[in-house]
Amino acid sequence: WNSLIKHKIMLPPKNRGTVTYVAPPGNYDVTDVVMELEFEGVKEKFTMVQVWPVRQVRPVTEKLPANHPLLTGQRVLDALFPCVQGGTTAIPGAFGCGKTVISQSLSKYSNSDVIIYVGCGERGNEMSEVLRDFPELTMEVDGKTGSIMKRTALVANTSNMPVAAREASIYTGITLSEYFRDMGYNVSMMADSTSRWAEALREISGRLAEMPADSGYPAYLGARLASFYERAGRVKCLGNPEREGSVSIVGAVSPPGGDFSDPVTSATLGT
Repeated sequence: WNSLIKHKIMLPPKNRGTVTYVAPPGNYDVTDVVMELEFEGVKEKFTMVQVWPVRQVRPVTEKLPANHPLLTGQRVLDALFPCVQGGTTAIPGAFGCGKTVISQSLSKYSNSDVIIYVGCGERGNEMSEVLRDFPELTMEVDGKTGSIMKRTALVANTSNMPVAAREASIYTGITLSEYFRDMGYNVSMMADSTSRWAEALREISGRLAEMPADSGYPAYLGARLASFYERAGRVKCLGNPEREGSVSIVGAVSPPGGDFSDPVTSATLGT
């Protein structure tokens, strides 16, 4: 039983009709029918599984201006480098300078309702550290105490996994974030690291014999990064009752040798 997150029954986008059945509160798995809909005499059953193409943005009613700070739990960041819920943040830095520590600190102590942590092409011991430490940490929401893992989803894609999976992991993470955002939650997505994602794009682009640009990266690198960060924001969600949710993206960037003129760092800071 999850004491931190109330998982709402949601109708997938682009469906319509009259609700004829909603499952009562209880324990269900993803194959159980939780809702029935009737439209023009035809009944359709829905489970908790929603199939959605990860590269496609989930629709919203309206994009809203951000109006609430994203508190990181570290005073130096909140004072000198403030961010808003629904904003985008980049953490560029060389190997070993503490990007993953900041990402994990945000996951543990930020004022978000849901955390999506994507380990994209990073070392396996970092993901095992998350799995070891997070279950021991607790937090309190509305007077209820629970493990921090109850508000966290991990997308583990370590450096020894296939390149195609590495490229898809970032899109999977942002689609999961949009799913919880549509419930009316404030979601933070940690992408660690977008440089490994860009390297996967470079390898796939090379295999497709596309024309390389700066440092061998594809010419559309900047556009791909921009379209990813564009999926952040505070929005008014589809459907009733009226809900507002947000997705904040925190992307770690690992330029080789700490060189900030690297194409990935330049494109990230320019979006």
